[in-house]
Amino acid sequence: MRTMLVLALLAFAMPAYAANHAVQIKGMKFHPAKISVAAGDTVTFTNADPMTHTATAGDGSFDTGQLAKGKSAKVKIAKAGAHAFHCAIHSSMKGTVTAK
Repeated sequence: MRTMLVLALLAFAMPAYAANHAVQIKGMKFHPAKISVAAGDTVTFTNADPMTHTATAGDGSFDTGQLAKGKSAKVKIAKAGAHAFHCAIHSSMKGTVTAK
């Protein structure tokens, strides 16, 4: 019985590792435009376009700032829910990160 209790406590004590997900900005679009992650995960946005872009959440939960060609920014998705984002420079560019 004591062994089972110790094993159970160890299982809860093990750290949960956040995953990193990638979104590429190319052709004036986010690829993928819709992505599902776990709360606490990170998303790396990489700009492959010749012009500057951003990935800016409408709810203010993240903002990459301006990304020149070849630049990347990593953002943490802290809360569960759907986080719509857009390029603050090119308003037609949109996407959604859904965290569970």
